[in-house]
Amino acid sequence: MSVDLVGRGQEFVEFWTERRLASLTSVRPDGRPHVVPVGVTVDFERGLARVITRRHSVKARLVAGAGVTGLAVAVCQFEGAHWSTLEGRAVLRDDAESVAVAVARYARRYRQPKESPERVVLEIVVERVLGNR
Repeated sequence: MSVDLVGRGQEFVEFWTERRLASLTSVRPDGRPHVVPVGVTVDFERGLARVITRRHSVKARLVAGAGVTGLAVAVCQFEGAHWSTLEGRAVLRDDAESVAVAVARYARRYRQPKESPERVVLEIVVERVLGNR
């Protein structure tokens, strides 16, 4: 079940809408963290964060390996002393509609990504929010 992201206020929405990079943290099967820079978009109404990536990236393989229950992950971004982390479970989506939605949202926040037949989406149901934004 996702948390109410809209209810966190306009400052929170702006922080997660303005252009800035984030990091995605997941945990490998051997317990070591895998942390990578990503572009992330947030669907505030649905309580989802999305990361587009290539099918064979480590992050995509880790999430895919977790199956339908998903993998616990966190996306974090900061600007100076302001920071926010979204925690939840990520699942891999590779259907055309999910990819198109994620690419359109990414293009609005960042820029239009290059075409890639390997593109998939990590869809994170946000379960917890940490930070001062």
